[in-house]
Amino acid sequence: MNNPTPKQWQSADLSQNFIADYKPFNFVDGEGVRCSLYVSGCMFHCEGCYNQATWNFRYGTPYSEELETHIMADLAQPYVQGLTLLGGEPFLNTGVLLPLLKRIHKEMPEKDIWSWTGYTWEELQVETEDKLEMLSLIDILVDGRFELARKNLNLQFRGSSNQRIIDVKRSLTAGKVVIWEKLNDGEQSFEQIHKEKLI
Repeated sequence: MNNPTPKQWQSADLSQNFIADYKPFNFVDGEGVRCSLYVSGCMFHCEGCYNQATWNFRYGTPYSEELETHIMADLAQPYVQGLTLLGGEPFLNTGVLLPLLKRIHKEMPEKDIWSWTGYTWEELQVETEDKLEMLSLIDILVDGRFELARKNLNLQFRGSSNQRIIDVKRSLTAGKVVIWEKLNDGEQSFEQIHKEKLI
């Protein structure tokens, strides 16, 4: 796993504006019916990542006006609650995502935006202006690297117990992390057993 220093990784230097996948009308990437946009490129390289192909910034296909038109049409459906950003690393693809999020806020302000990120909330607070601007346009953030040793199959919308589901607007107002009020993890724990404990 890689751990960046503040402002070390910049979207302008790394992003190739490629999209790994787009999945409309799903129920697994956040609350309600969602459209999910998977961007390409990630520098965190977490052990056990389920989507290692998206580490490559040129994986998939270039983002296009045609795709954006498709996304906007799908989001306009009354049963769709919002858009989810995944990857890859969304915050290393701000050149693609900022214009899209601004358009959604302008044309469909009732839709919510979820994003996963390998950055922690605290790391984002000292990051580049484009990352901070994108954070301000997101409603719910699932933060932090995936940690294989802390994998828990019973967590809601995340893979390891260090990750948090953060209410962005309330957190920005409070000046500290405010956890999503609808958090509902299961009661049983399925933390990974370290190999050394078996010896």
